Amino acid sequence: MLKAAKPKNARAKRAMDKREPQVHENPKTVLFLNGTKTSQILKYVVADLAQMKKPYMEKFVKKNDIHPFDDPSSLEFFSLKNDTSLLVMSTHQKKRPHCLTFVRTFSHKILDMLELSVDPESYLQLQQFKNKKPLVGLKPLISFHGAVFESATETKYTLAKSMLLDFFRGPEANEVDVSGLQYLISISAAEEEDGKPAPKIHLRMYLLSTKRSGQKLPRIEVEEMGPRIDFTVGRERFPDADMLKESLRKPKGMEPRTKKNIDMDIMGDKTGKIHVGKQDLGAMQTRKMKGLKRARGEDEEDEAATMVGAESDGEGMDGVEEVVMKTPKKVKTNGAAFAE
Repeated sequence: MLKAAKPKNARAKRAMDKREPQVHENPKTVLFLNGTKTSQILKYVVADLAQMKKPYMEKFVKKNDIHPFDDPSSLEFFSLKNDTSLLVMSTHQKKRPHCLTFVRTFSHKILDMLELSVDPESYLQLQQFKNKKPLVGLKPLISFHGAVFESATETKYTLAKSMLLDFFRGPEANEVDVSGLQYLISISAAEEEDGKPAPKIHLRMYLLSTKRSGQKLPRIEVEEMGPRIDFTVGRERFPDADMLKESLRKPKGMEPRTKKNIDMDIMGDKTGKIHVGKQDLGAMQTRKMKGLKRARGEDEEDEAATMVGAESDGEGMDGVEEVVMKTPKKVKTNGAAFAE
């Protein structure tokens, strides 16, 4: 086992605590670095992507002799030292020209990788579009078009969707002001066909502007603001199953606690369930309950109705007088009670 390094002072301890996993992680930062050989097209692409990623980015200028698919240990070292969970390495070779390698890490270990080659003929820089640019730090709208991104199995295009979504989404937010939605990132790809090359991934960015529509909702217009990039999918490295499961695990206290037996119906009304214990009706006292008592005049009316009903039915016996017993009334006179 490797011996854990102990901090020498309080400053080093704070730095080590900051690198440890947190309940609420900071926004993902991207590190741009160059390989042994690069091209001018890649320099322009990296500059445009870094402009869209500000302020969550770091950029290296020197060349590095790194081969990500052969030995990614150097990338893990850079990820640990710069506290970056995303890396983009630009390399230019005869076999793989104008290639960008997107690398994603978990706990500063390589999780997955994907190569995307830039088409130099269709590429247009950010500065070639003469219009306004969104402010730094705003969250974009991201849309994916194409059935290849929705495949049930793990493919290069589903990996590209996950990579680009992590790259562009920025910091997490529970609420976003409508005025802060200033640009749209559109990522599209055609259908795959047998016997034909793999479809390219088209990256487009549009500026959003609101216009008057004469109604309550405004009319939205889009205008391309650049950059315009077409990618060709190259080599890939899918994440390990155990490592992916560990990276998707949510820490305790991350999810809000839900109240039991409380639900919301389709009309938006809050409903609840109440669990009542088993009731023993045999032990219930019913003699002194107000609901079972009769009023004062109800007894005499019930008795009279009973006698009248018996006479009409012929229930009375011949030669026998039916006597109605009346309860004697008490009269108070000078403190003495006499019965009538």
